[in-house]
Amino acid sequence: MQAFHLLGPAPFYTNSFLLISDAGHAVIIDPAAEVQEYDKILKEHNAQLTTILCTHGHYDHVGSAGTLRREHKARLYCELVDCRGTQLLPLKAADVDSGYEEGETIAVDELKFTVWHTPGHTEGGVVLLCGEYLFAGDTVFQGSMGRTDLEGGDDRKMEQSLRKFAKLPIPRGTQLLPGHGDFSTMGQELDNNFYIRQALRNAKAE
Repeated sequence: MQAFHLLGPAPFYTNSFLLISDAGHAVIIDPAAEVQEYDKILKEHNAQLTTILCTHGHYDHVGSAGTLRREHKARLYCELVDCRGTQLLPLKAADVDSGYEEGETIAVDELKFTVWHTPGHTEGGVVLLCGEYLFAGDTVFQGSMGRTDLEGGDDRKMEQSLRKFAKLPIPRGTQLLPGHGDFSTMGQELDNNFYIRQALRNAKAE
């Protein structure tokens, strides 16, 4: 496998990732960068884009999704509840090929993505585990969490998702790759992320 990190445009600088399997099939997680940036990598490595995985539907995470899907006839995954055709959630149901089943594994050659739903930032938020990489979208950032005051956000659901996140069967050394900002590890966030720790404390108090 080869892995590439790209950034979406200012002011959000959304983290986007392109993985290429040993057989030359490519997966994009959160297609936020410009289309030509992905096309350049794909051409340089003689890779075929087959799959696009969106952690949620906000416009700064899906900006290139439609064009890449059409150009490469790739399969686009995003939760349908996040496909509203609005300014904030621009994808429509007709733009995507599939949502996600809780706990399902999406396989592209040796790349296997396990999916868990983590609503709160949006109703359709998910995190994706592939080997040593955890693509956390806007659920968990280094030392922080996704905001809940935008369309589809919900404080209570986010707290429940953080509790669920803390209990996922993910090794502590797994790299946590958030939708924005610096990378972290699962262990660092379990030990130091105030919002995760607060959510767990609140659960004990209930």
